[in-house]
Amino acid sequence: MFHYIYILFSKKDNKLYTGFTNDLNRRYKEHTKGLVRSTKERRPLELIYFEGYKNEKDARRRENYLKTGWGRSYINKILTEYLKSKI
Repeated sequence: MFHYIYILFSKKDNKLYTGFTNDLNRRYKEHTKGLVRSTKERRPLELIYFEGYKNEKDARRRENYLKTGWGRSYINKILTEYLKSKI
């Protein structure tokens, strides 16, 4: 089983959301249907990035890193062209 960290882009407020799951398809559907409190009012959402890990602790560690200032800088750097086209 894989564990995923993922990043969603809100087309409503042009901000990113970082999350964790062991079922990426199910979780993305929950977000897009408005079943997740933290993103319900930020729809529509687009899945723009994900990483898969065999070990849950590795995935959680990566999620926590991406939620820091350094992690957000990393994401902004690797997705520069995509984010420029959206904002």
